[in-house]
Amino acid sequence: MADATSLWRPLRASTFRNLLMANVVTDIGAFMQSVGAAWLMLSFGAGPFYVALIQTASSAPFFLFALPAGSIGDIVDRRKLILFTETWMMGAAAVLTVLTFLGLMSPWLLLILTFAISAGDAFEAPSWRAILSELVSKQDLANASALGGIEFNVARAVGPALAGGLIAAAGVGAAFALNTLSFVGVILVIALWQRPERKRVAPVEHVGGATVAALRYVRYSPAIRRVAIRAGIVMFFASAIVALLPSIAHRASDSPLGFGFLLGCFGAGAIVGALLLQSVCSRWSAESVASGAVVVLGLAIAAAAELQGLVPLGALMVAAGGVWIIFIALLSALVQNLAPDWVRARVLAIYLLAFQGGLAAGSAVWGIVGDRWGIDFALACAGAGAVATTALASVWKLPEAPVDLSPWDHWPMPVLVKNPRLDLEDGPVLITVEYTVEAERAAEFVDAMHDYERVRRRDGASRWGIYRDTENAERYIETFIVQSWAEHLRQHARQTAADRELEKRVRSYARVEPKVRHLIYARPEA
Repeated sequence: MADATSLWRPLRASTFRNLLMANVVTDIGAFMQSVGAAWLMLSFGAGPFYVALIQTASSAPFFLFALPAGSIGDIVDRRKLILFTETWMMGAAAVLTVLTFLGLMSPWLLLILTFAISAGDAFEAPSWRAILSELVSKQDLANASALGGIEFNVARAVGPALAGGLIAAAGVGAAFALNTLSFVGVILVIALWQRPERKRVAPVEHVGGATVAALRYVRYSPAIRRVAIRAGIVMFFASAIVALLPSIAHRASDSPLGFGFLLGCFGAGAIVGALLLQSVCSRWSAESVASGAVVVLGLAIAAAAELQGLVPLGALMVAAGGVWIIFIALLSALVQNLAPDWVRARVLAIYLLAFQGGLAAGSAVWGIVGDRWGIDFALACAGAGAVATTALASVWKLPEAPVDLSPWDHWPMPVLVKNPRLDLEDGPVLITVEYTVEAERAAEFVDAMHDYERVRRRDGASRWGIYRDTENAERYIETFIVQSWAEHLRQHARQTAADRELEKRVRSYARVEPKVRHLIYARPEA
């Protein structure tokens, strides 16, 4: 465990430090925009359903664009992608500001522009998280992530309170205008960043193939699936506290200051939660911390239905914000520790898809329930549902031990006969591995091979099989197919040190060194 003073060590990296400071301003602007949008929707006389749709419009792009965003983030220059998305968001925010000042805004136009701003954030998010390892050393990654969480929640505490006062004094348009200006700092820092040129070992992937590879990787990585599914289900219920907070604040206070106060309390609680995260995780298992946080969050959501005054609601929001960030930070860290570098942005995108999908769907559902049966009933149901999700630990327990995901490219490169027509995209490619196994160890070998199937498929195989020779009881042939020669070269680079023990177990059953052959599909000359 790093000592307390090392928390601030990533700030020695000038680009990270400048980006962190610029991002505080951008995130404050984003929270001001969220408060302004919710309050503007309420000023139209909209009910809980339309107010909750603001959260849906903010979350849905992450669900819709997460996969292509992650694939693009692993392929293109992340610096240029972030510059483009920041400029896009600034432009959409400017349109929102102008239309608001001109009095041309409507509920549906507000939702569309909220969606447009969030779409830029959705395309940027996987790359934003992935560049962290390029800005600080590997030893400082955990502390840099913690600083990012603190920065975000400082913005969550300051932005809503600032927005409440500004809206009360100068109107919603002023909050939207400041949000537009808040993008300038990040754009300048990223524009001045001299990003080192990336050196690729394997051939560059296409967006379609990269997306398929990410889905395949998650499909054959049970630990990542468990974390993503748990996050999505919990967020479906937990979204009620965020989606219905404008309506809760409106019935407690007629002033936008009340809404800003409650959001500020939520953010302040999240800061406390971020600071406590290391302490609680050092004492209890990841499952215990996550389940405990969800129970407290569920009880807080249900309790919000019973409280009316701003002060008790503010105290409740502090508690809810604390456990909210503990749950989110813990699961986000687990996902990053379970994904190797080559697919990290895409795995984070799939995690965001599950997370934001649950948030978007839940916001819409609890908005409908609140509209038809009342806010109190919606909060009570959502709180009970959140507590009930802890039962998922019995089937999808969170992983504990970290795994070594450093590259382990130990396979020898295949020898190629000179062929001028051989192209990287030629395929499919059939790989066969011949094993000689003593008959008395055959059953154990076959079991190990079926465990190894997951690794082969995860790293690129579209088909896999293990066959025994009818004429030689000791001879077994493993076969797997990848879609192209380029994909097989990528498969070489995708093995990690965590796979070492399983491969050693497989090879321990072989009496002689396994014989590997590569065969490319033979197409007719025509």
